[in-house]
Amino acid sequence: MIKIAFSFAGGFILVFLEAYIVLIFKGYHSIDFGGMQPFLNVWIMNFFLLFSIFTHIEMWRNEQGKTHRTTR
Repeated sequence: MIKIAFSFAGGFILVFLEAYIVLIFKGYHSIDFGGMQPFLNVWIMNFFLLFSIFTHIEMWRNEQGKTHRTTR
């Protein structure tokens, strides 16, 4: 549940970070996402990216804990 919450919030933040990077590199003054649907598509893609990263980190930490416990 925590992973989902952080992924939704982080995905929302990433949308604006990505937009800001585009503003800087392209020299734009504003960005039009093209409506609500394209904005939500980018947000959902960022959500799944972060969710998969958090899942991988959790699996890695669990594996590290098992390895650490068995080597003692």
